[in-house]
Amino acid sequence: MILLAGYANRAEKQTAVFKASAKLDVLKFFLQIAWEMKCLDHKKYAAISSPIHEVGRMIGGWQKAIQNNPP
Repeated sequence: MILLAGYANRAEKQTAVFKASAKLDVLKFFLQIAWEMKCLDHKKYAAISSPIHEVGRMIGGWQKAIQNNPP
């Protein structure tokens, strides 16, 4: 979805970025469930979740930029 959002025209970009954000939230949810069920130890959870949270911040910034500059 992030790749599609990058190549989408201005009219479709907001929808694509919103979908990418939603899919990332689902990934974070299942990652946390895996950690709580002890499928991942603390070290692996931290190693995986750190870049995912960074991508989330980047997508959030992208969403704000799109909202401030509508098509």
